[in-house]
This record gives sequence, structure tokens and C-alpha cells, in this order.
Amino acid sequence: MVQGGIFEQTDGPVSLVSAEELAFKFAVNNINRNRTLLPNTTLTYDIQRINIYDSFEASRKACDQLSLGVVAIFGPSHSSSSNAVQSICNALEVPHIQVRWKHHPMDNRDTFYANLYPDYSSLSYAILDLVQFLKWKTATVVYDDSTGLIRLQELIMAPSRYNIRLKIRQLPIDTQDTRPLLKEMKRGREFRIIFDCSHHMAAQILKQDLMAIDLEPYRFCGVNMTGFHAALTYDAVHIVSVSYQHAPQMTVNSLQCHRHKPWRFGGRFMSFIKESHWDGLTGRLSFNKTTGLRTDFDLDIISLKEDGLEKVGKWSASGGLNITEAPKRKGMNITDSLANRSLVITTILEEPYVMLKKSDKALVGNDRFEGFCIDLLKELANILGFTYEIRLVPDGRYGSQDDKGQWNGMIRELIEHRADLAVAPLTITYMREKVVDFSKPFMSMGISILYRKPNATNNGFFSFLNPMTPDIWVYILLAYLGVSCVLFVIARFSPYEWYDAHPCNPGSDVVENNFTLLNSFWFGVGSLMQQGSELMPKALSTRIIGGIWWFFTLIIISSYTANLAAFLTVERMDSPVDSADDIAKQTKIEYGVVKDGATMSFFKKSKVSTFEKMWAFMSSKPSTSLVKSIEDGIQRVLKSDYALIMESTTIDYITRRNCNLTQVGGIIDSKGYGIGTPLVTSQTVCQNVFMNLIITESSWCFFQSKTGLMLLPGSPYRDKITIAILSILEDGRLHMLKEKWWSGSSCLDEERRETGPMGIQNLGGIFIVLASGLVLSVFVAIAEFIYKLRKTAEREQRSLCSAMVDEIRLSFTCERRVKHKPQPPVMVKTDAVINMHAYNDRRLPGKDNMSCSTGMTPVFP
Repeated sequence: MVQGGIFEQTDGPVSLVSAEELAFKFAVNNINRNRTLLPNTTLTYDIQRINIYDSFEASRKACDQLSLGVVAIFGPSHSSSSNAVQSICNALEVPHIQVRWKHHPMDNRDTFYANLYPDYSSLSYAILDLVQFLKWKTATVVYDDSTGLIRLQELIMAPSRYNIRLKIRQLPIDTQDTRPLLKEMKRGREFRIIFDCSHHMAAQILKQDLMAIDLEPYRFCGVNMTGFHAALTYDAVHIVSVSYQHAPQMTVNSLQCHRHKPWRFGGRFMSFIKESHWDGLTGRLSFNKTTGLRTDFDLDIISLKEDGLEKVGKWSASGGLNITEAPKRKGMNITDSLANRSLVITTILEEPYVMLKKSDKALVGNDRFEGFCIDLLKELANILGFTYEIRLVPDGRYGSQDDKGQWNGMIRELIEHRADLAVAPLTITYMREKVVDFSKPFMSMGISILYRKPNATNNGFFSFLNPMTPDIWVYILLAYLGVSCVLFVIARFSPYEWYDAHPCNPGSDVVENNFTLLNSFWFGVGSLMQQGSELMPKALSTRIIGGIWWFFTLIIISSYTANLAAFLTVERMDSPVDSADDIAKQTKIEYGVVKDGATMSFFKKSKVSTFEKMWAFMSSKPSTSLVKSIEDGIQRVLKSDYALIMESTTIDYITRRNCNLTQVGGIIDSKGYGIGTPLVTSQTVCQNVFMNLIITESSWCFFQSKTGLMLLPGSPYRDKITIAILSILEDGRLHMLKEKWWSGSSCLDEERRETGPMGIQNLGGIFIVLASGLVLSVFVAIAEFIYKLRKTAEREQRSLCSAMVDEIRLSFTCERRVKHKPQPPVMVKTDAVINMHAYNDRRLPGKDNMSCSTGMTPVFP
């Protein structure tokens, strides 16, 4: 599935990549990596960049993307370019996704349109509800440009329906100095003011002493507009992917702008998008099925107190305004901005994430530590501008909940606000997410099994027999015996396998058959050894047997040859367990997890029968199955028959450095490591593209919140940290950090040494077989030699010793050997003439040059 993105590039000597584009790429890569949203589909993207005011270029880029077969187009954000792309999408019926505020008139016919920016009419209703709650009778609306009047139209029309008097003013157009306007409003005693302006203008207003209170620390309220649009883009990619998953049997084809032939599945896909629901980084996502605008979102009501911001209520489209001002909680005074703040970081020692630095000098403070998480923390500090102090968690635990509901480890440190961040290999789980906040994962991993590497199987003298199992060898032997016997019987039965033994004698009635029982066995052996024999079947039935046997031997020999190389050149490992199922079915090998870790919680909460069985085994023997730390578990694996179940990324690091350990089986579960942050529900951060700021004599503030910049109500740090993680992930620094701490293995070289040329230890058996055959042939030759000499001595009436001496002397003579045979019978010519044509067809096979002497008869003296 292809998604298209059109993004504006900034003017200047160097064009910078926008945050929306980075978030777009990250969302696509994250979906492809996790494989939970689209398990059977690979998501790709096509990105085009345009100048901010070039609508013609935007139209051309959109047509280029439609020809590639994109399912949706994201952006651009500027109104003129966006309208040009929208018209093309309407004509070709392709969804157009926006993440910026856009005026949407009532008679709008943009059917193929969806905007993740909150509906402006709902925002206007929220302000109106707050004005009514505060019982304002008069108010001043100050807007920046004409779009502000559109956004506040429900409030502007309020005097006709409510008893409210409104005065409308516009901010200066040609200058950012708002002091004259503010002085004029002060002289007119206009103290109830509603501002609709950009966040830059809001900063200027707060700077110019609008109020007696020092608002400098809160002038932006920590707002990060670039990050908010990136979060909306991230959610937009996910909502389109969710819709695609629920759109069965939908095909995507190339579209041409000049042909005006729409996508036939466009209307149905657009309906799926508008009907989809998703809990994203910016909160709940749902759309109006008619207009495509985002509805049903929450806004936080923020009160500015002397010691910080405090959430005093919430507004939603369904529930309206709900003011729940609570007593101020003591403790942390937090804003979204992390610049120049000093944070306390809790962590835990675990290689290669956090380790004590080895040095000859005494190290203090943060210099004591090194590792992947330490480098990641440095990158975050450089981006966000904060300083930090690293503290090891006192109990050395990650964090789990006991039977009484109490937490320990780093999670407890965050809950009790003794730490601001937990930077460690801290797994994001459901139970932890309920009590602390997490950033987006900086590393994905799963659960696997760490076990001692099994001893290699030594190849013996007869390892050449390993390519086939013993039963296969027995079947081959039985097949050989069976085929040989059948060939013998069929050859005896078929009349075409018999031939005249004396072709020169037409009166002879003696016929012979080459396929005796021994010859039949010899024929089978010759074929099996790929050497053939001098015997060839002549009958059709015997030829069928021969052909089938040749085909059988061809397959057997080919399979054997191909498998022999692998068995003799690759060192094979015999592991007693190969998966979680294997380890659950046995009790000989003990196994366990790190106590009070995420892996333990996974098995404890799992409803899968295999994992329930494994947890029952581990919980029955907690003193031996559960280990205090990963290092303790590694030592147990090395010294005893024990398997440690832990995160796959840590296993990868360990096995690269300890060649005696290996990973068994695949990945059991899929999780991620995130940075933990404390939940702070009484203080929330405002995130908005513009701030609708209501200022009263009692210093009340209403900030129009967009349900959180990657931030559900809770941690004020998570949004900034997540955006920073996205940044270092996109530019490759996170990958380089992992390569830095995971590379440098000596086990890879050892693995390469496991294979090599075959030696005598591999092929010694075949030499033994060859030597045995030679020795056997010598004994057989001696037996044949003695047997033949006895026959010769009897025929020549000589002693056995004399004949043996002569035969040995002739055998070791380098001259041509001459055998002494008895004189043949004298042949006398007679008048009888034998007609050769009468028996030519009965000659022996292969003896085409044989001729019979005519007129000769044997005469015996």
C-alpha cells in the first residue's frame, strides 16, 4: 500500500525537512516494523516537496502520486495548494488528509476530505460554554486575521441568543506592537478579553505586560506547534492504515489526471476512513461522516496560578463543560518546557544500557555511567536543553506490583515523584501505563530464551552415512534385493532373454540366459554405484525393470550427494530445547525470569496455556527459577542446566560477547522500551496551533487544547521527549548508538571457523571401506589362484607346487604372459558345408565378427 505526502519546504539557502514529513516517514516505518496494525501488508510512501505558495506545482505533484497508485494524499498545508490538491482528489475520488486548520464552508462539496485538526465549530462552542460558566455579560474579541472570525462564529453570534455584549477588535496588521491596542482596551475597561491569534503573537502579548503577574515563564505554556502537527501527521497515517485494514478486497490502480477516470474503490475507502476510530497520540480520533472534520475530542481548562498552571476542568463535545477545580497538589511545579530545567533520572545497571565506567580515576556524578541509555539521555538533553542527575534505583528493580497493589523499583520512584524520568530498558506494559506515562518506544524487542550453547556433534569415521537415516539405508538394501530377485525371475520367465549358446551349430538345442541370480545382483550393484555392467536386458519386461531401477538410483545418489556436503562441512548443534513449547513440556531443564520484571509480569498475566504452564512451574519454585538480576541469571545459565527467559535485544548483546551462550527459539512476544515519566494530573500542558486566550481580572486562563501533543492527560514531559526520540530516530543517530554498543563481537569469527575443509576425521570411514574391499579382493584372488592351479595341475598331471612356482614366476615377469593350455583337438577338413545364413540370427550378442569355419569337423585322436 502506497501513501503520498506533499509537504512545503522552507525558503532559504538550505531547505529543511519539515516535522510533518519526519513524522510521516516515522509512522510508516513504525507500522511496518511492528506488524500489528498491517500484518500482511507492507506500507510504502512517496514524498513530494513544493514551495509554500505554488499551487500549480502542488497539482502536478499530486498527479504524479496518483499515477503511482496511492490510496491517500497527505497535505499540503497552505490553503491555496491544499485547495488545488483537494479538487484533484475530488475528481479522481482519492482521500485527501489534512492536519491543519482549514475553513470548511457549509456548502462544501469536498466529499473525499478528512481533517485531523479539531472542528472549529466545536472549539467555538467550548469558548461559548466557558463564557457562560463565568457569567460574563460583556467581552472583547481580539482576532489576528479574518479566519479568527470564522473560528469564533458561534461566539460572535451569541448576542442574538444570549444576553452578552461583544466588542470585536483586530490586532495590528503591519506591526507586532500591541501595546497601543492594549492601552486602548484598558482605558475602555475591557478586562474580559478573548484573543484569537498565532502562538507567536500570543508570546508578544504576554511579553508586553498585559497583566501585573509575571507571565514570562508561561508565555508559550510550553507550546510546540511543530511537534503538534507532527503528532497529527503520525495519527493521520495510522487512521488511514486502520481503514485500509478494514477494507477487504480493495485494489489500488494507477490514476491519470487527464483521463478523469476515478478510483472505483475511492468512495468505499473514504467511508471507511470517516467511520474509523483510533486512540492516537492526540487523543480519540473520529470524524463527521458528512464533512470529514474531527469530532468528539476533549479540551482541558487551565487556570494560571501564582505557582504554575493547574487543570481545573474539561470540555468535550458530548459532555460539555465540566469544571472540577481541586485543591492544588503540592510537589512538582512543571511546565512543558524542559529548557534550563534540572531533572532527576532514575535508572538501573544493565549491560549495555547502563554500566559503570571503567577508569583509573575516581569518577563522580554522571561521569560514573556509560551505555546506550546514557548516550540516549545525552542526545535528549542536547535537543531539549535540560540538565540531569542520574541516580540508581535503590532496590535494583524495574518495577512490578505486589499483591497489595504497591509498586517497587523505578516505577515507584516515578509515582512518588522522587524522579522525573526513568531512562533504562524499561518495558512498556499495560499495568505500568496505568500509573506512569511512557514515551514512544525507542527500541522494539520481544521475549526469547537464553541457554547454554550445546556441544557440537563430532563427525566420526562413518559420518558419510549421516545424510540418510538408518531406516532409509535398510529400505535401499531391501529394494536392491527385491529388484534383483524380480529381475532374475522375470528374465527366466521371458522367452526373449534366452539365446542360442552354439550359433555355429544349427542342430543344437541348448540356449542360455545371462541373468543368472548372481548376474542379476551384479546388474543392481552396477546401477546403484553409477558404473553400469556388461549385462543389458533385451526383453521389454526386463527393460522396464532396469529403467525403473536406474531412475530410483538416480534420485537416491543425487539426494545423497547433495546432502553429504552439508552434513560433513557444517558443524551441527544438538539442542535439547528449540522453543517455548519444548521447554514447557519438560522438567529436566530449569528455567526462569528476572524477578519483578516485565517478563515476569507477562507470564503472570498471560492466558495462553503454554505460558500459564511455564508460570506455574516458575512460581512453584521461586527460589530457584527467579533470579535477582540478569547477571545472576547469566551465571546460572553458564554453571547449571538453566534457561533464562528475557528480552531479545539483551540476549543479542550477550550472545555476541559470550560464545558459550545462544538464543533458543524465536520471539515469544512483541514489546518496546520507553522512557518513563510521572503522571501529573493536576497540571497539564497546552498544545495548540493558535491560543484562544481568555483573560479575566482573577487571572483565569482558557487554553484551547488539542487533546495532547503525544500526551494523554498526565505527564508534562512525554510530548517533548517523544518528539526528540522521533528526531534522533529519523536522522539515524539512534541506530548508530545501537551499533556502537552492540557491535564488537568475537563470537562471529568463531562461528565462521565452525565450517572448513573436510579432513580425515570426516572421510576416514570411506577409506576404511576401500581398504577392507582391497583386503577382501586379495583373499578372493588367492582363493581363485589356488583353485585354478589345482585344476591345471590335475589336467597337466603335474604337482601343485611345481605349477604354483611356474605361475608365480610368470606373474612376476615383466614379459608378456603365456599360458600353457592343453593342445586343442585336430580339426580335419570334410565335405560337409554348413550354411552360415541358417544360424546368423542366433549368434551371441556383441559378437558380430564371429564366423564359423566350414568344412571342418573335430577329429579326436
